[in-house]
This record gives sequence, structure tokens and C-alpha cells, in this order.
Amino acid sequence: MTKSDSGAPEFPAFDPSGKVVVVTGAASGIGKSLAELFAASGARAVVATDLNGPGAIKVAESIGSGARGVALDVADREAVEALVADVESNEGPIDVFISNAGYGVGGGIDLPDDEWKRMMEVHTWSHLYAARAVLPGMVERGGGYLLNTASAAGLLTQMDSGPYAVSKHAAVAFAEWVSINYGDRGIGVSVLCPQAVRTNILGNRRQAGDAPPAAPKGRQAGQDGVLEPEQVAQDCLDAMREGRFLVLPHPEVETYFQRKATDYDRWLGGMRRFRRRLWGD
Repeated sequence: MTKSDSGAPEFPAFDPSGKVVVVTGAASGIGKSLAELFAASGARAVVATDLNGPGAIKVAESIGSGARGVALDVADREAVEALVADVESNEGPIDVFISNAGYGVGGGIDLPDDEWKRMMEVHTWSHLYAARAVLPGMVERGGGYLLNTASAAGLLTQMDSGPYAVSKHAAVAFAEWVSINYGDRGIGVSVLCPQAVRTNILGNRRQAGDAPPAAPKGRQAGQDGVLEPEQVAQDCLDAMREGRFLVLPHPEVETYFQRKATDYDRWLGGMRRFRRRLWGD
């Protein structure tokens, strides 16, 4: 176990060697890079899953023996439970569950309820479904690790997408809750909160409702640079090895988060000015 400055136990030390790993959203982007990195780091088995089943299978085939690709809708609780049962029957007990699937859509209060609900299902409920399915076995075996992908939007906000900001905040809160309640039972938890990463979400965000234009110069998340998914995957593994909860590939996010906590009203005013600078309204 690693320890905090106070000496209290935090996350267990992590080594990917010999682990059975499940990665959602693994057909491309960060998920693909995570699946490849864990395989290269000695994982015994990597199960790559994605709504795009053929894409997940292609990634697994590129990794080689010990990897398998499976179609999965992370918003379907029964499908998540069936996947976990299938993996534990075939590959063995799951040591690491990487809940990474996500997508982007611009808009706010004018978006239909179904858009908000789908975003919550994919970005929040999916983490709950995964945790429910794997935590009992992990606790019984005395250890396991959950890596949940959220976003810098979960610590700050996403100005051009209400449901994205809300669902990612909820994802961070859920990861916090799991860490607090299961950290002393051998469960490591990390939550990934990047800004812009070169993935399909960055290139294919839909605009709807009252969202402002998504021109490159007007993208909030890209202001501090666009990272490659391979770098972000390595940051995740480094954080897990060190037992860190927050994975912040863009170091600026920590500064912004501290400013927000120190003076919330000032931060809100600054974000309104930032919005006007980006979109002129």
C-alpha cells in the first residue's frame, strides 16, 4: 500500500504484469492506446471492448495472443454484467477494469432529454455498472484496480456541452466515492481528467441545441494543446503505479482546479470572460 503524508493507507502498489485487464472504448483513441500499453507492459490478458465491435476485434488482433476484442454497449447494464462473467470464465478474475468509453455532443438546455440521458448513461452509469460487476470479486480476492476516464470537464466544466460537463462531474464524484469506501479494502482507483486529446471525440463532436460553433479556434479544451493518446495512456499507467487518484496529462488543469476551489465566484467570472473571448457572445 502507498501512504499519504499522514501515514493513512491509500492505494495498493500496482504492477500490470500478469494482470487480466478489460478496456472499454478500446477501438480507437485513449482506449486503444491503453489496451496496447497494458499488453506491452506484461498483462496476461487484455479484453478490448467497444460499441464498434469490429474495431475492438481489430485492435485485439493487432496486439496478438492474450488479447480479445468484444462488442459492448457500456450503457447496457446486463451487457456489462455478461461481459464480466464471460471474461472471468475465460481469461480469469479481472484485476483491472478500465472504464473509458465516451463521446461528445455540443448543446445545453435545448437538447432533448434523451441526449442528456444517453450522456449520463455512457459517462456515469457505465462506471457504476462496471464497479458493481467487478468490485465484489476484487474485494474477496484482496485487490483490484479501477481506472475511470472522466475529463478536465469533470473538474472544471465544458462550456459548449451541458450534458458532457454534468456527466463528467458525476463520473469524478463516483470515482471519489469508490476510492473512499473501497481504498482500505485493497481497491485502487484513478480517474483520468485530460483536456484535448487527439481522438474521435475531438474530431467528430456533434453540435446541437444552443451550442456555439465548434471551430478549432473556439474549442475550450484545445487551449493548452492537443495530446496524443499514447502519452495519455502512459500517464495513466504511471499514476496507477504511483497510486495517484487524479490523472492530469495537462498540468494546467491542476492550477485551474486550485483557482476554482480558492475563489469560486472569481473563477465563474473568469470562465464567462473566457467564453466571450472564444465565441464573442
